[in-house]
Amino acid sequence: MKKFFSEFKTFIMRGNVLDMAVGVIVGGAFGKITTSLVNDLLMPLISWLCGTRDMSVLNLVVRPAEIVDGEVVREAITIGFGSFVGTLIDFILIALVVFLIIKAVNKAHEMFEKKEEEAAAEPEADPAPSTEQLLAEILEELKKQNKD
Repeated sequence: MKKFFSEFKTFIMRGNVLDMAVGVIVGGAFGKITTSLVNDLLMPLISWLCGTRDMSVLNLVVRPAEIVDGEVVREAITIGFGSFVGTLIDFILIALVVFLIIKAVNKAHEMFEKKEEEAAAEPEADPAPSTEQLLAEILEELKKQNKD
């Protein structure tokens, strides 16, 4: 049992697991923001354009409820396309943001690779002279100074 907890601790402390946990938390918060944007801002606007008070109540009744003596005998079957439209808009917004983030990361990666390629393609300066070449030059300089 002790080995199990030790392995679990090692697994949890890996960088990629912590990064994933942060991503899940931020993603959950972002999901709440987009849901609020859709439900509180976009759907009322779409409802107003469609001439209804609330899009979530727009349903297609497939089978109406059967009521006998004031009691519901069979529930109505409805297709709730109003709430589906809201969920669809929510998904499209999240997909758009993820697409833009991936596009930005890919662009940054391409720029980084391009800089690396340019650095590799640049001609290198003359290589540093070897120790023997330096000693030979010093010796020649000393010989010139002794002749003067």
